[in-house]
Amino acid sequence: MERENKLAISGYSKYNPEAKMRKKISPLDELYPPLPRKQYDVIYADPPWDYGGKMQYDKSSIKTLNIGFKRDIFISAAEFKYPTLKLKDLKTLDVASITAPDCLLFLWATGPQAANAIQLGEAWGFEYKTVAFVWDKQVHNPGRYTLSQTEFVFAFKKGKFPSPRGARNVRQLVSVHRTEHSKKPAEVIEGITRMFPDQRKIELFARSHYADWDNWGLEAPDGGINAFRGRGIDDCDDLYLESAESKRTTLHALSTL
Repeated sequence: MERENKLAISGYSKYNPEAKMRKKISPLDELYPPLPRKQYDVIYADPPWDYGGKMQYDKSSIKTLNIGFKRDIFISAAEFKYPTLKLKDLKTLDVASITAPDCLLFLWATGPQAANAIQLGEAWGFEYKTVAFVWDKQVHNPGRYTLSQTEFVFAFKKGKFPSPRGARNVRQLVSVHRTEHSKKPAEVIEGITRMFPDQRKIELFARSHYADWDNWGLEAPDGGINAFRGRGIDDCDDLYLESAESKRTTLHALSTL
C-alpha cells in the first residue's frame, strides 16, 4: 500500500494547489482603472502579459531527484507576482483616448510575446517601427530553443515624430543585471526621457513614478523618482525628485476603490 501511495504522488499534485493559492487576482470590479483625461506625446508600457499558466521549475520537480517529492517543488510564474491579462483584454484598453495626434509608443515584450506585442501596438492605433531597446539581463532563464537572457522594447509611431527632439546618442543595448521579477532597468526610461525631455509622457502599468512622467496602473505609486537618479546629466538638471504632494496626474487602482 505504501508503495502504491508513493507511485500516486506526482509533481503536479504537489505544486498545483500552491500555484492556485499564489495566483494574483485584480482587486477591481472593472478590468482597468480609469485612464487620464489628457493626451500624451510619448507612451511607455510594460503590459502584464499572460503566459497561459506556464511556470518555471528547477530540478526539485524531477521525480528521480526528489524521491516521493518530500522536498518542496520550486515554481515561479508571472501570475504569482501580479494579475496578468490576455492579449484580447489588453487590446480593449482605450489607449487611443490618451494618444496625441503625433505620438510614440515604447512597448516592452519578451521573446515569446513579440508577435503579440506587434498586434497590441497596432490595436492601440500605432505602426510598428523598430526595436528601440534590447535589455541584456546578464543572467539567463531556461529556454526551449536557447537560454533566455534578453527582453525588448518595441517602438511604434502614430502620426509624425514628436518634436522637438532631445538626445540623439541613446544606445539600443542596455546591459544591466536583472533584479526582482519583471522590474525593468531605469536606464530605459532615462533614455526615453533624454530623447523627449519636453513632451507629455505617461507610463502605463507603472510600478514607479518618475519626474516629468504621469503614471497609471494597479501598482502605480504616489511618490516620485528622479529619472536620472543623481547622475548629473547636464541636459536634464531640471528633473527633480517629486514629492507625494505633486499636482501631477498619478492614477492607481486603489484610489478608485
